[in-house]
Amino acid sequence: MKRLTSLFSTLLVAGFIATSCAPATATPIQGQPDLLPRIEMTEGPAEKLVSIGFTTSLTGSLSQEARKQSNGFLLWMDDVNQRGGLLLDDNIIVKFEPKFYDDQSDSNQAVSLYEKLVLEDNVTFLVSPYSSTLADVVAPIANQNQKIMISAGAASDSIFKKGYNGIYQIYTPASKYLNDSLDLLAKKDPAAKRIAIIYENDRFSTGVVESLKNYAESRGFEIVAFESYNSDTTDFVPLIRKLIELAPDAIFGGGHAADGQALAKQVYENSLTVQFMALLVAPADSSFINIGQGAIGVVGASQWEPTVQFDVNFGPSVVSFNQAYQAAYSEEPTYHAAGGYAAGLVLEQALLEAGSLDQQKIKAALDNTNIVTFFGPIRFERSEASHGLQIGRKMIYIQWQRSPDGALIKQIVWPEEGKSADLIYPMRSNSP
Repeated sequence: MKRLTSLFSTLLVAGFIATSCAPATATPIQGQPDLLPRIEMTEGPAEKLVSIGFTTSLTGSLSQEARKQSNGFLLWMDDVNQRGGLLLDDNIIVKFEPKFYDDQSDSNQAVSLYEKLVLEDNVTFLVSPYSSTLADVVAPIANQNQKIMISAGAASDSIFKKGYNGIYQIYTPASKYLNDSLDLLAKKDPAAKRIAIIYENDRFSTGVVESLKNYAESRGFEIVAFESYNSDTTDFVPLIRKLIELAPDAIFGGGHAADGQALAKQVYENSLTVQFMALLVAPADSSFINIGQGAIGVVGASQWEPTVQFDVNFGPSVVSFNQAYQAAYSEEPTYHAAGGYAAGLVLEQALLEAGSLDQQKIKAALDNTNIVTFFGPIRFERSEASHGLQIGRKMIYIQWQRSPDGALIKQIVWPEEGKSADLIYPMRSNSP
């Protein structure tokens, strides 16, 4: 708990963080010492403590996903510090300390707190809050103050089309989030042409489905419904009744964890029979199992899964990360947690490549990033029109299925080369 002691002055909800957003004990990533070098402390290099600022949704509608992103990022920071820090070319050993606050899942709060992080706390680097909506409103603050910001949990393409030159995206862009799931459906059933797109009315979800709509139309699909719902929606029955009348072959859309779970559960409870359903965010989280029978057959877009394997050339292996995260937090990591840790790895690699804390050298190193982490390949668009947009990664699709012993489990069903099971199609009979 030594690391946490120094944080308490920055936390708005100290008790919650102590149990939910930081490891009970500092747990280094084991294995692959050649990829994560340990600094043996000797006399000579000067040690410098570098602050990284961010907000996280300890409370509010995004708290579930944001907590896990913060967990992953803080675990990375623990790992670097316990390895002795990063030795730079100017004979400085860099270690890190976090400075973060509760943004309450609120845009105005996030703006105020990022101004505080930059102007009062004078942090050296920034990490974005979780969600495209919050990342979008704080990006101008980072840009105006020439602070590098790693955008850990924001998929919206539009953030990176505004002329910023120091903001870098970790996630696969929203424009690519669900498009491949349409290809998955088309490959399984070329006759399935009538689709409904039902989505949360926020920046991220809207960006995803607008791209999906254009792609579906280009492929000859008939869009029988294209409807949004407010982020605080809990009753989807009126919308489901409309869909029963329209009888689509498939449903695409959703938004985040709470609304996605409620939508899938009520689709099942109200006997809306479709052949295929692919949703954002919610199905990829292990808590999706809590909706029981309603989870069966649902496909989820995932940035990463704990069973996926990459030929890693920087940072820990998937297995090492999984073990360390579970040891620290007593839960399986989701892609939100993995994305948080990956954000740290990207900054680490850039610092080592730059060999300095000079912001321009670090930006140049980030521009030239071309690595494969446990989270997958990482590369950034360098053009002025889309600077910092992630171009190295592709989406993974999971489906909730029954194991031979009857338990609900997630299976990777796409891409073909990485799948752990075949797609179940039609998804289920849908009779409660």
